[in-house]
Amino acid sequence: MCGISGCIARVSLPVEPAVRKMMRAMTHRGPDDEGYEQLPLGNDGGPIAGFGFRRLSIMDLSQAGHQPMRHPTTGDCLIFNGEIYNFRDVRRELESEGVTFLGSSDTEVLLHALAVWGESALQRIEGMYAFAFFESRSRRILLARDPLGIKPLYIARLSDRLLFASEIQALLASGLVPDDLDTAGIAGMLAYGAVQHPRTIHRCIRSFPAGAYQWIDGRVTEGHSPATPTAFWSFPQTRIDDDSESAAERVRSLLRDSVLRHLVADVPVGVFLSAGIDSTVIASFAREFTPRVTTFTVGFGAVHGEDEVALAAATAEAIGVSHISVELDAANMPGKWQDWLQSMDSPSIDGFNTFVVSRRLAAEGVVVGLSGLGADEIFGGYDTFTRAPAWSRLLGSLTFFPEWLRSGAIAGVGRINGRIGAAEKLADLVSGDPSVAGVARSLRRDLSNRRLNAFGMAHGRVGLGADFLDPENSVTPMADPFNTVSRIETTHYMRDTLLRDTDANSMRHSLEVRVPFLHRPLVDYVSSLRGDVKQSRGQSKSLLRAAAAKELPSTIARRPKTGFTLPIDDWMRGQMRDSCEAAIEAVTSLPFLEPNAVRGVWQDFLGNRRSLHYSRPLALIVLGNAIQQGSRMSNTDLI
Repeated sequence: MCGISGCIARVSLPVEPAVRKMMRAMTHRGPDDEGYEQLPLGNDGGPIAGFGFRRLSIMDLSQAGHQPMRHPTTGDCLIFNGEIYNFRDVRRELESEGVTFLGSSDTEVLLHALAVWGESALQRIEGMYAFAFFESRSRRILLARDPLGIKPLYIARLSDRLLFASEIQALLASGLVPDDLDTAGIAGMLAYGAVQHPRTIHRCIRSFPAGAYQWIDGRVTEGHSPATPTAFWSFPQTRIDDDSESAAERVRSLLRDSVLRHLVADVPVGVFLSAGIDSTVIASFAREFTPRVTTFTVGFGAVHGEDEVALAAATAEAIGVSHISVELDAANMPGKWQDWLQSMDSPSIDGFNTFVVSRRLAAEGVVVGLSGLGADEIFGGYDTFTRAPAWSRLLGSLTFFPEWLRSGAIAGVGRINGRIGAAEKLADLVSGDPSVAGVARSLRRDLSNRRLNAFGMAHGRVGLGADFLDPENSVTPMADPFNTVSRIETTHYMRDTLLRDTDANSMRHSLEVRVPFLHRPLVDYVSSLRGDVKQSRGQSKSLLRAAAAKELPSTIARRPKTGFTLPIDDWMRGQMRDSCEAAIEAVTSLPFLEPNAVRGVWQDFLGNRRSLHYSRPLALIVLGNAIQQGSRMSNTDLI
């Protein structure tokens, strides 16, 4: 796990200084080592590429794992962020073709795989990754990102240069990327609480698509637009007819293999353990392969709720693993909240829990942690899996009423009972797309259409679809409601919020988080099953529970989903009110927003505890903080 950065430009531009600035901006992603290489993309005096790297040493801690890594024969060069979990299998295949290795890292395996097979290597590797590969013979660069977007990659494309990096703030720190704001990116962020692919809040910066690759040559420095990224992976169609029993056995086998592969490291690996089934089954398999595995549970005392901490400890004892409970002082949380806001790479209402947990575990010496992230999306752990189909059926029966009547009646009820936010969300539901996909997206909304329209950010005005998404970010509905919701949750909420925020907030503290539930063979298999095999009436994640039945005590396998809630609402009204209001005022300074409508969200939140959930004003606060931080990161040396 590391940070990569690069710049393709004419020799007259300060490529190396720009890349080194990006490297310095990502020291937290790789405190152990750094490297820089300059590569020719044309004849003498032609365009060049600078590759920069910051290393968090996890596999092959020797200098043999140093990056940028050059191929000893071809001169090819690779910078790579992530892990290749089947690298030993790929290495054996390459050795059978005569390839000789100098070290034991997965980076070296990936370098040789790309040198031998080119982009077709992407069909053979399994892992989480974003990389840039320089092919010496063609003087081209290959960019690629893993199928589910576990690892980030951002691109800044200008008329005479192209830059890429693992973080948005690194691109801005380069001095070669303007920080102009993108109204559509901001609108999508306010609509969903996190910026939606492919946008960022900056006009010139985009997120590289997951499961895609793109070849780029020196012509980009002359205004030539490279071909659009090519997808090398997509969700498989529903085609496997396994019954529940055989599917459970197959899931158990695939998950067991995934955990084994995710444990490979040359540093200690721990497991984040809650009281739920997701992390518990991972911990149980990890104990099988690594008897001295340690699990960690982080609690917040009375704020967190003692029950989950006690349950996690009891769970660890039941499955026979060493366990550490780390308690955080809730009284210090507001200060940590400010640290979180100031270190945020992309504005999001999610991720504070990950930030404080990662900071504490890093202090305990943890470098790699296994997480249960992804299980809810592919096995059906959210209530959207039942609510979206139910609401779709109901809304379909109401279409004979005019839209204005439906939404107006709901808004009136909200004004009467004081639950303004709930009424606005319901009004969007009854007036929006009644399909299962449309309802599932609507259930994930933060600020309503009414609020965004009042801000002056109606979807048509900012160039987005009615769901406040770019057309390329849409999901094709399926006949199977369960699988439709799974695709929505995986490609929107998980990719654009959970994965991005988990990476940014854990790597802020040099902590690598691995997600065994998102191993490609497991995702491919589960996605190919019918929804009724994965969901039983009245029980969430029934297939996963059946798969874990042989591994866990029945009391744990049947345990409902648990979690903890921090009193963020109270903090925003109390200790953090001044800083929140300063951030709100920063948002009102944006010329494309209506200031009184922005202030109205904050006033509604303060006026009645039932009126708005704290996430609504929080979306404005994290945006305002990004604007305030932008002045500190201003590109005074922009060329």
